[in-house]
Amino acid sequence: MMIHSLTERESNITLRQKKPKYIQIIDAAVIVIAENGYHQAQVSKIAKQAGVADGTIYLYFKNKEDILVSLFQEKMGVFIEKIEEEIKSKKKAADKLYSLIDKHFTLLSEDHHLAIVTQLELRQSNKDLRLRINEVLKGYLNVVDKIISDGKENGEFREELDVRLARQMIFGTIDETVTTWVMNDQKYRLTDQTKKVHDLFVNGLSTKNL
Repeated sequence: MMIHSLTERESNITLRQKKPKYIQIIDAAVIVIAENGYHQAQVSKIAKQAGVADGTIYLYFKNKEDILVSLFQEKMGVFIEKIEEEIKSKKKAADKLYSLIDKHFTLLSEDHHLAIVTQLELRQSNKDLRLRINEVLKGYLNVVDKIISDGKENGEFREELDVRLARQMIFGTIDETVTTWVMNDQKYRLTDQTKKVHDLFVNGLSTKNL
């Protein structure tokens, strides 16, 4: 039953995404939530930022929680698309990993409102909401898994490497690096951290260190 309703919801979201006002509201929600915090981000504020009537919001979303999850789903979908586009021409797993890190840092450094929402506001949501957000995150984690598996298969990364554990460490480090940058009021270039983070991973994963 749960799987059916999730599939149905995803189908509905795909249809909604074709509507300009859907994206308009999503983009407005990113700004309002970043500037006011999730709990103080009333639907009326989002509607005003989007330039639509309050009632228009409910044509696309059930409530504020639905806006937050849909926001993350939309932005993560674009995120994954751009990362996959970036890495598809790379042959080496280490190069794919570099591209993933660089694209992750670049996309968030270009949208400071989105960075605040993903790194701070999403973490303050309730347990049920976080579970829904984690479901959306799986697509990104699958990309990381594939890179690690490719590295193991072509001999770049250690054969005995635990893909799940490596993925947790990679995502956790990238995520914490962005959070630290946000907490420091984005006073330095996030993309300057790309090579340092990549070197840390590759030196730990590589067969050359055996």
